[in-house]
Amino acid sequence: MRSSMTALLENVHEGLLLPHIGCDAAKVKGTYRYYHYGCDGQNDRGWGCGYRTLQTLCSWVVNQRECEGTSNNTGRNSVPSIPEIQQALVKIGDKPQRFVGSRDWIGSAEVFMCLDHFYQVPSKVIHVYSGSELHQQRDKIAEHFNTIGSPIMMGGDNDASSKGILGICSSEDKSYLLILDPHYSNTRSISIAALQQDGWVAWHPMDSFMESSFYNLCLPQYNRR
Repeated sequence: MRSSMTALLENVHEGLLLPHIGCDAAKVKGTYRYYHYGCDGQNDRGWGCGYRTLQTLCSWVVNQRECEGTSNNTGRNSVPSIPEIQQALVKIGDKPQRFVGSRDWIGSAEVFMCLDHFYQVPSKVIHVYSGSELHQQRDKIAEHFNTIGSPIMMGGDNDASSKGILGICSSEDKSYLLILDPHYSNTRSISIAALQQDGWVAWHPMDSFMESSFYNLCLPQYNRR
């Protein structure tokens, strides 16, 4: 098990080419760390993707506060572990005691609550009824990256795999989301180039998301100083 998180890769999207020439892109601002299955020694394959996406968002908040010099007076200044996340959700009354130590998933609602609990950062949740309607949120997603700049949590029902959104790119006829996939589970050292080549961070056409699934997007409303 790793004794610290300093070995986690940062900003793994950097250097990734846009999906095609002429795209108008808005992307994450600041620094985040890539949390994924098993990255801290805990075997969470098959159930931990929501926790890992939350941890990626938390790492962005922590880094922002470190850069602003406000980490000591605005709440927690570290990224919570999976057990700490579960304990927090029990403490605030969202989950029963048996949730601690379980393999129960979490989604955008729990991410919303945890960001508020650990960092006093509110969030906006956008409910999208179907993957076919994601394109209707293009302007809101782009505005988020242009103003706040944090990663976004994306969860769904039939498409239950949590994802991080790191950016959006639109042209006249097509739009893409820059997706960070937390399901990478190899604990060997890997480069950013290899992650990009293997598709763990990649541009996905908006029309490739499941029409039969709803999606919830959790957008942290961090107050940049």
